[in-house]
Amino acid sequence: MSKVGEKKFEFEDDTGKPVDVDQVRAILKANDGARIKTWLSICSRCGLCAESCFVYVANDRDPRLSPAYKFRHTLGEMYRRKGNVDRAFLEKCYQIAWLQCTMCKRCSMYCPFGIDVATMIAITRSICHSQGITPKQLAFFSDHCDKTGNHMGIPVEELVDTCEWMVEEVEDDYKGVTIPIDQPDTKYMYTVNPREPVYYPQDISYAAIIFAAAKESWTMPTFGWDCTNLPMFAGNRKLAGKQVKNVYNKAEELNAGYILITECGHAYRSMVFEGPYMAGYPDGMPPVKVKHYVQLMYEYLRDGRIQIDPAKKIKEPITYQDPCNVSRNGGLWEHARKIIPYIAEDFRDMAPNREHNHCCGGGGGIMPMGPDYKPYRMASGKLKADQIRQTGAKIVITPCHNCFDQVNDLSEEFELGIKALSFKEIIVESMIVPDHMKLDPEK
Repeated sequence: MSKVGEKKFEFEDDTGKPVDVDQVRAILKANDGARIKTWLSICSRCGLCAESCFVYVANDRDPRLSPAYKFRHTLGEMYRRKGNVDRAFLEKCYQIAWLQCTMCKRCSMYCPFGIDVATMIAITRSICHSQGITPKQLAFFSDHCDKTGNHMGIPVEELVDTCEWMVEEVEDDYKGVTIPIDQPDTKYMYTVNPREPVYYPQDISYAAIIFAAAKESWTMPTFGWDCTNLPMFAGNRKLAGKQVKNVYNKAEELNAGYILITECGHAYRSMVFEGPYMAGYPDGMPPVKVKHYVQLMYEYLRDGRIQIDPAKKIKEPITYQDPCNVSRNGGLWEHARKIIPYIAEDFRDMAPNREHNHCCGGGGGIMPMGPDYKPYRMASGKLKADQIRQTGAKIVITPCHNCFDQVNDLSEEFELGIKALSFKEIIVESMIVPDHMKLDPEK
């Protein structure tokens, strides 16, 4: 891993203008509550958080990479200086907040006082963002969110065309597969990561095939369909709240029973746990119930709405990557493991696993930050590569796009010889096609 200060990265604002100290102080004051004061004062430097941090362990246990060091030398130092910081200091904070922490929250589980380092790093990111010291690519994607409602800037016509194309792609294999658009009064309003229509459109077709097999009531909206929230990881709290509210408002407009999230961890954390507060809901509850696709697929298999052909179960050894924001921060680690016996014969869990599993190294916004940041992802991801190698697995299942791409990159970097797969793809390939979807033989 490159050391702090070795490389100059491009920020949203590279003009070098002086820091607006009053603005920094305003953000510090807004967060100057009892919990931040307690966390900053109670840390005993015991070191338990260090061994829990994948970045620290993967990078020669450099003490500067321990979570305690990271929050003390960013937000802690800002409070000590009463906000009187300069640009050079904030650029060092940038290195820590975006390159050395994915805000996975694992360290908080091991801190005897429960100090939430991720929350303090998030505030650090907000302060850096207020001064234009934000990763350039995250700022670029955030601008798309502000203008179009999705971080890839996909216009409505293109989204609809992609959905129609995906329906056409499966017509030769299945009957009755549709992608309803803006259909009111459905059970599920299905939301996706914008990477899907651009890079993985087949993921949308997989979902549509499974919905058709289960005879589900669902729809894709033409706005409010981006369930991810890159502004949240860019430190742009105001825009992050707007992004979440776009989804909530569309679900209410369509009178959907649930907001259904594709296989994405970042989106689940945003829409269920942090989003309501950012969008101005003081009780912290989404106005429409939210469900992750992993939950729904387990329900389909459990209830027999989807049935797997035993002959098509995966024979190769597989393992499961717990996305931080699905498992540790989302509580869904058992749902995934209840799916696996339906689809695979040789499951080999990583150690540690479930809520204790290590971050893959691609979360916290670093994956979409561009190729300059890949060396950091690979260096910190070595711990995950070692975990995977120790299982002997040939397939890694993970319901998260960041994990999916990171695992594939790690496989190439560390010659793991594995491939990442989503639950949707596996289920479509192995399910028994119900009669109502079989093509007429004479046709």
